[in-house]
Amino acid sequence: MNDQRVIPTEPAAMRMVWHDLLFAHWRVDPEQMRRWIPQRLSIDTFDGAAYIGVIPFHMSGIRRRGCVKVPTTHAFAELNVRTYVTDGSGAGKPGYPGVWFFSLDAASRLAVWAARRWYRLNYQLARMRVTLDDEWVRYASVRPRTAPCLHEVHDPDASLRSASGMVEFAGHYRPTGEAFVAEPGTLEDWLTARWCLYAADRRGRVYRGEIDHDPWSLQTAEAHIEVNTMTTPLNIELSGAPHLLYAKCADTVAWPIRPID
Repeated sequence: MNDQRVIPTEPAAMRMVWHDLLFAHWRVDPEQMRRWIPQRLSIDTFDGAAYIGVIPFHMSGIRRRGCVKVPTTHAFAELNVRTYVTDGSGAGKPGYPGVWFFSLDAASRLAVWAARRWYRLNYQLARMRVTLDDEWVRYASVRPRTAPCLHEVHDPDASLRSASGMVEFAGHYRPTGEAFVAEPGTLEDWLTARWCLYAADRRGRVYRGEIDHDPWSLQTAEAHIEVNTMTTPLNIELSGAPHLLYAKCADTVAWPIRPID
């Protein structure tokens, strides 16, 4: 994928460091996800296939511009479920590629509240545990089942209370190869070189937020996934072996979301 970063002239709103990311991706039929994504956005594909990613990691150094660090929000674990979309209004670049998040689990109640309010993203509070065991990252997350998109429900907390079942991820993973930067046009680049996110409010209005960091330093990975029901709220079953990549860290900045025309 060509580098389509758009760097806003205004100061970044957020700074953070992402650590020990596992990019686990499964091929899926785009039509399985269409109901959860605003019609304004097109589902992006690679060689005719869409992908769902389940991405566990943990963050540190999180700070909103002009705010002091808060103990429960400057470092915590996060696990997101996402796919890839495009929009034709991105700074005159047709097919402007970005990320659509179905859910983002986090271990900080205040961070969940703030991200819902400021970024209109479907953050959910989860019980999470991350431990580093030599070269292995051991990861566990569990929360009640909820609607997969905030704009699908009027009261996400009511959805949380009425949902049945649990959404879980448990496993361990590690890097297995030398670090590399993905070449443009490869699947590895397409899955990871995304420089904006899309979100929607409860009326279906679509927003975009720019992000920036150095090009990913990626490694091949090994993962042993014991439980993964992260796509249960989507009614999508992930099958087959996932495509796996690992990234040690990324120092990241993010700008406020803005409605797209």
